[in-house]
Amino acid sequence: MTMRAALFGDYPIPEDTVELAHAIAPHGNRLMHLRDHFGMLFDNQQFSTLFSHTGQPALAPARLAMVTILQFMEDLPDRQAADAVRMRIDWKYVLGLPLADRGFDASVLSEFRARLVAGDGASILFETLLERLRDYGLLRTRGQQRTDSTHVLAAVRGLSRIECLGETMRATLNALATVAPAWVRCQIPPPWFDRYGPRADAYRFPKAAADRQRLAEQIGADGFELLTLLAAPTAPRELHVHPAVCILRRVWWQQYHAPNGPVRWREVADMPPSRMRIHSPYDRDAQYSTKRNMEWTGYKVHLTETFDADLPCLITHVLTTPSTIRDGEVLDQIHEGLARHDLLPSTHLVDTGYTDAAAMLTSQSTYGITLCGPIARDSAWQAKDPTAFDITRFQVDWDAKVVICPQGHASTKWISHQDRHGNPAIRVTFRPRDCRACPVRTQCTHTATAARGLSLRPREQHEVLQQRRHAQTTDAFKRQYAKRAGVEGLMSQATRVCGMRQSRYGGMAKTRLQHVLTACALNLLRSVAWVTGGSRHQTQTSRFVALRPPPALSQIREQTRLHSHQ
Repeated sequence: MTMRAALFGDYPIPEDTVELAHAIAPHGNRLMHLRDHFGMLFDNQQFSTLFSHTGQPALAPARLAMVTILQFMEDLPDRQAADAVRMRIDWKYVLGLPLADRGFDASVLSEFRARLVAGDGASILFETLLERLRDYGLLRTRGQQRTDSTHVLAAVRGLSRIECLGETMRATLNALATVAPAWVRCQIPPPWFDRYGPRADAYRFPKAAADRQRLAEQIGADGFELLTLLAAPTAPRELHVHPAVCILRRVWWQQYHAPNGPVRWREVADMPPSRMRIHSPYDRDAQYSTKRNMEWTGYKVHLTETFDADLPCLITHVLTTPSTIRDGEVLDQIHEGLARHDLLPSTHLVDTGYTDAAAMLTSQSTYGITLCGPIARDSAWQAKDPTAFDITRFQVDWDAKVVICPQGHASTKWISHQDRHGNPAIRVTFRPRDCRACPVRTQCTHTATAARGLSLRPREQHEVLQQRRHAQTTDAFKRQYAKRAGVEGLMSQATRVCGMRQSRYGGMAKTRLQHVLTACALNLLRSVAWVTGGSRHQTQTSRFVALRPPPALSQIREQTRLHSHQ
């Protein structure tokens, strides 16, 4: 039995492999338990659309799929994964290979991933694994699930603006030299070989701001000159539409004003939004983003997992997005993916980034999901001052389209509009003379003469918003929402065990494949641990915190300490 493909078959384990594996590990190990309990997860027919029906027979795609997942289970690069197939007994056991099988070259794994990306093979892998786990009884629909996101660093170094310019020119010239060396030799000015041959590094750039400005303008002028040369009728047509040239054209659009006269470098305030920019010529999909005190260039991944008490915690949905996409923008996409796999939960725990009134209503009405997560608090100053009149102190008559203030005055205007995010809203204002004469005006508004105004959501959203803001202050909600914290363990395992924090490959499509393979690897790790009698890990407590006394005893000790000092 070799790695060559057969159309069907589950690749039984050869006797010599079984005998040696059990002689070395009588009780088995994680990978042997994986094969014993779940068998070969895939068959070659599933990948038939990814391979040609003519030519030399391919290596078995079912086995290559298993190898690809195994390498993410152990966070191995391609070369070490190929060596593991050749040298390790437990890998041969999983794959059903004889001891004498010599494996394959490491480049085969890269080629197989390229086929998976081109043919949406990631969906085949993930959906097949979910079906196998469901058949085994480890997954159920309408349970409890939780979702969170984390940042992913692109497989490129961080570049300053001027470094991005130099590297874009360098990458474009290298690409042109590969496809049209004769044209480059004849058309490119000799100084460019010294200017754009070495890697663009801020360490070598001028330190004075004026000198760096001149360097940026020089690079800009060179870029416009190159684009002019490429647009000439004598230039090969394929160069004008080369991907590297398209990136150069887009970077120059975002960094410079049109070359009418002297080249002018854009001010930061005059640049397009971050989600429209290219931050590295080597990964056009990677975007710069910030979250609190964190800055990164890359992507964001959203992982959804089950957390039913009697089943292992397994990943049911993976979504990779640009880093600039807000969490709330993808919630409906997550629910749609879960519905497609018939894995919708009854309760879905998420953090504040995913929740708003509209999302709670849509989740319940469209998918029958109770969305559990805190709503952002009212940011108005009246909501922060317990003596002031916030929106909860006003009575809303939705049928009459009138709002009554705490002093009994009715509003005079009710205007429907869209807020700055494009969401429907209602603007309510009161009569100025009523507000100016109000004895409790300072508790309601800080304006000197203007009347109080309110911004309301549509009725259903407003009522849900107020109900959730009240409910999230209760102990019952806090106990339920505390279970969401367990998803941090998933993020930790994904980043520490499977290396998900750093993208291995360039581009959104390949990064998405990495995240799906990571999810498959984690599901198998957790499933094997569950079926072999393992237990869930609990959040670890440091030895110092473990010595914390009960609250009552703590107060007694503090009083004793203060008394002794006195």
